[in-house]
Amino acid sequence: MKILYSFNKRGFEADYWTTEISGASGNRFEFIPFNHDPYVDVSRYVRAQLLDNLYFDRDPGLMRMYHDLQDLIATTGAEALIVDNCNPYHPDWLLKQRIYKVLRTSDGPLVSYDRDFPYLHAFDHVLYHSPAYSRDFDMAEKLAQMGVRRADFWPLALFDRNFDATKDEETLFNQPRDIDVVFIGALFVNKMPLIAKIRKTFGRRARIHGLTNWKKNLYFNAKYGLPGWITPISFEEYVPLYQRARIGVNIHNRGDYTVGSFRLFDLPGNGVMQISDGGAYLKRFFEPGLEIVSYDDSDDLVQKIRYYLDHESERKAIALAGHRRVMNDHRFAKRMAQAGEMIAIGIKNKHAE
Repeated sequence: MKILYSFNKRGFEADYWTTEISGASGNRFEFIPFNHDPYVDVSRYVRAQLLDNLYFDRDPGLMRMYHDLQDLIATTGAEALIVDNCNPYHPDWLLKQRIYKVLRTSDGPLVSYDRDFPYLHAFDHVLYHSPAYSRDFDMAEKLAQMGVRRADFWPLALFDRNFDATKDEETLFNQPRDIDVVFIGALFVNKMPLIAKIRKTFGRRARIHGLTNWKKNLYFNAKYGLPGWITPISFEEYVPLYQRARIGVNIHNRGDYTVGSFRLFDLPGNGVMQISDGGAYLKRFFEPGLEIVSYDDSDDLVQKIRYYLDHESERKAIALAGHRRVMNDHRFAKRMAQAGEMIAIGIKNKHAE
């Protein structure tokens, strides 16, 4: 079965997404990458109404994208289309396409009403990256309420490019690690209290980087009493930094209700012991207490960081178990094969209706 995978990435990320999507192909499934980013800037369709405006105006870039995708479907004979992250395909256009259409959600409930829910009726199948949604419902329940007939839990994964494949387990876990705590992630307002607490408590022992700007940094320092300036780093710097860290902190934008980021897999993939939010949902990815450590609030987080920095053998055991779990269950190629099986079942069930 041939499956097209439509995504929007640039530069370094675009290169390894393209390579690893193709590389996940096997005897049963062939995955064909289609990077839709170059056609229209994502800021122009980041919300459903913006996309509707572009489609109504027959935006030239959008129309060229649709034409090229139709050509690719025709030339490859693809049976299914996965659309990842920020969907650029208007539902009125999608509904006219005969290919089996799969929406992959990956940004959580913060953007669901902008990027996911308005399009659900135009897709045959939804693959959701996190079982969490809100205090009231989990994601499976919410999708069912929205009328989705086929939905599967399909987590994110560890790309080969996001760890050092040249190092075996012994080398990875015996190398020196001179950074006590690391966090790499966007400086969202919801994350600032925890980031400030870590920065103030551990000072230079903590390395914190992320997507931000001077306005957010000014607000961050004014609001939380000069915890320090947060600087971005390039994607190429992630792996070398993680390889030096003992403990990695995972902070999601709505805490337990947005658990499931790429960071959840990148940290243990690089031999870092992970302390994460996620609450009851964390066990859907790892075994808490054995492969990962959970925290409830900022005080609990700081207490656990201190504990594991002082108990090296326990820290290392959890890091090793988490690493082995990622290598066995959460690699990108394996995840793609799982998607292929889910889609094959979905197509079979649709034809049987």
